Amino acid sequence: MRTYLHFDLPTRTVERETRSGEQLAYAGRYYIARTLVERDVATVDPLSADNPLIFSVGPFAGTNFSNANRISVGCKSPLTGGIKESNAGGTFGFALGQMEICGFTLNGVSDDWVVIRITKDGEITYDDATPYMGKGNIEAAELLHEKYGEKVSLALCGPVGEYQGLVAGIAFSDPENRPVRIAARGGVGAVMGSKKVKAIVADKVKMPTFSDRKKVMMGVRDYGQKLNADAAIQALNSRGTAMVADIINHMGGLPVRNFSSGQLVDREKETLKMGGEFIREQNLQRGGTPTHACMPGCLIQCSNIYADKDGKEMVSPLEYETIGLLGTNCGLSDPDDVALLNQIANDLGIDTIEIGATLGVLMEAGQAAFGDHVFMAAALEDVRKGNERGRLLAQGTHRVGEHFNVKRVPVIKKQAISAYDPRVIEVTGISMMVTAQGADHTTGNLPTFDCKDKTTEELAEASLDVQALCAAADSVGLCVFGRSVTNINFELIMDSINGALGTELPIDFIPTMGREALVMEMQFNEKAGFTVADDELPAFFYDEKLQPTNKSARHHAQAVNDYRLEWLSKHNVTVNALPSDSPY
Repeated sequence: MRTYLHFDLPTRTVERETRSGEQLAYAGRYYIARTLVERDVATVDPLSADNPLIFSVGPFAGTNFSNANRISVGCKSPLTGGIKESNAGGTFGFALGQMEICGFTLNGVSDDWVVIRITKDGEITYDDATPYMGKGNIEAAELLHEKYGEKVSLALCGPVGEYQGLVAGIAFSDPENRPVRIAARGGVGAVMGSKKVKAIVADKVKMPTFSDRKKVMMGVRDYGQKLNADAAIQALNSRGTAMVADIINHMGGLPVRNFSSGQLVDREKETLKMGGEFIREQNLQRGGTPTHACMPGCLIQCSNIYADKDGKEMVSPLEYETIGLLGTNCGLSDPDDVALLNQIANDLGIDTIEIGATLGVLMEAGQAAFGDHVFMAAALEDVRKGNERGRLLAQGTHRVGEHFNVKRVPVIKKQAISAYDPRVIEVTGISMMVTAQGADHTTGNLPTFDCKDKTTEELAEASLDVQALCAAADSVGLCVFGRSVTNINFELIMDSINGALGTELPIDFIPTMGREALVMEMQFNEKAGFTVADDELPAFFYDEKLQPTNKSARHHAQAVNDYRLEWLSKHNVTVNALPSDSPY
């Protein structure tokens, strides 16, 4: 059994609900979608008291089951106006699991800014947030640890979330208590700010109880062995997510200078300093840490601790999406410049994808030259201050593009496209087009899929298949970076889930749950007013050929959506009407 907490912020009360068995399997992204649909949130103002902010963890939270301690955060997105689930690693989901809490919802708006304290003894307090207001996440975290001790994990609303900037995420503690694991996308931090919750502090205690502890521990062992033997996992462990830059640059799909080119350098002629190979070797020479786990128990360890030329820590982590959008997309070519900007963004608790795309559009508008990292740092400091320019930039790429009348704005559903040019990385492009989540690569990324001579329908099928699996992983708290093992070992995963929960769920539970989550997200967005037209790529992707591949976008939203209906029918996907006594 686990406890779910329903916070009523205006009255500072909490209702505790006991959940068990199958209820605990339908967690994370699935639970968020079902809750938001049931509560009919699609038409509310996302920054109003009527928009719940949901935190949910999977059945393995609190254990050393590798890459299974992620936390999902969801609400109606103030950035897109659609549904949003954003998830992160770190120790917060781990801490909730150890206290046998499966999640909580923040309802309403607090009268004053608060820090919510959740203790191992079950005590919940609302403390004054005044000492932490306006401070960057690094300083705020230090002060919170001074007050509450080191054996806690934090969920933080940064200074940009305080004034409801739409690029704001929610920062969570990493294993060394850095507040740098961010549920970044969709403006979830702005929603936390709208509720006047500055931080949530949770105790770390001990491993939770399970129905069949022995079976769970066997799953931990077997899954770990498969991870360690997998070539894709070994590559991630060695070079981190930055290695993706080497691959995508070679393929010609890297965002460069506001998606105007697909390649920063020709690797046959020049070393890509923004790639994983170079970053790893340089980091090792400097005394940095190229292999780092973002959450307890993770064997993939695809994160890093990046050091400057004097061996001092600059940032943790320096990862591909940041390298792509805050780096090459803005014309940068030196990882040191990106690391400096990355650290500022972490301190602000903002989405590096969104702010990187925003700054790229700002450069496109002639506000600065591509590659001007000094300008970029100054812009981020304006975002920190929340002055007139800073508050404009904090509204994100779409709104900044409109303000400066820029035609080339890389967004779908008002959310910035991730670091994969859809003209070349076509399956990922289709995923970013049609997902209800906005242009988010984590909903269905297949960057190296062979797209040559494939029809829209063939690529759409590949996209939808991986979207369902990603939705399922997000629902049980598993990091998608383990998918090369997870997606071919459903029996192992389900044996472990059944052992944890005392259930007898079938092997196909995972893909079925993923498909149902996609349907509910579609239902939400349809009620929020989205149409097929909102799934279309910006026009310049169709009109401009991308160098060096000379490719332009060839897939349109209507064709993809037509095939999606066939795909749903083929898999007999239905979502049962919600009963009146549904816990969701």
